[in-house]
Amino acid sequence: MKIDILTLFPESFAPLNESILKRAQESGILQINVINIRDFSKDKHKKCDDYTFGGGAGMLMSVQPIYDAYKSVANEKSFPIFASPSGQTLSPNLAKELSKKEHLVFICGHYEGVDARMNELIKPMEISIGDYVVTGGELPTMVIIDCLARFIDGVITAESLDEESFACDTLEYPQYTRPQVFEGLSVPEVLLSGNHQEIAKWRKEQALKKTHEKRPDLLKKN
Repeated sequence: MKIDILTLFPESFAPLNESILKRAQESGILQINVINIRDFSKDKHKKCDDYTFGGGAGMLMSVQPIYDAYKSVANEKSFPIFASPSGQTLSPNLAKELSKKEHLVFICGHYEGVDARMNELIKPMEISIGDYVVTGGELPTMVIIDCLARFIDGVITAESLDEESFACDTLEYPQYTRPQVFEGLSVPEVLLSGNHQEIAKWRKEQALKKTHEKRPDLLKKN
């Protein structure tokens, strides 16, 4: 999969070059390119924002640099995405759907947002990561990319996906590693038994218990 990111702040995306996503890029499974929208500004000072018509607080990103930056990378297979409070809430099913695309183009808003004509011209899918507002689209874009990348074949193991939170409409069961006892707290005996059937049963029970205590709304969906 190829991902292009259009942003005013390319340096914000350094975390995408670490850990699992770094390995996915090095293996050729994933290609991530960060494009500076300022490079497409026709203003001599590379300005990409202006005051809003009708007044209002803050500055608004101009449509021209965004549109030209998008056109520089887009083709018939491109799928544009815009992180926005107005969008569909990110979910595992949506992430899986996006992971099947050949080319994603993320457009990062900033300041007070972007000129509404961007949406009319590019028609991106709008995605929200929750009912709150952050200072720009860079952080939500990284969240969306990290989430969908995990569903791309070869990025992580299928077993990890099958047993993580939300995979079966429940939270993930508690997990433990060495030491066996720490500060008086012991690893549950069943996990040391070697009885895989009993371990599977315990994990299912614990996942349901944890979900009931922390996210009962997930159980109500069934």
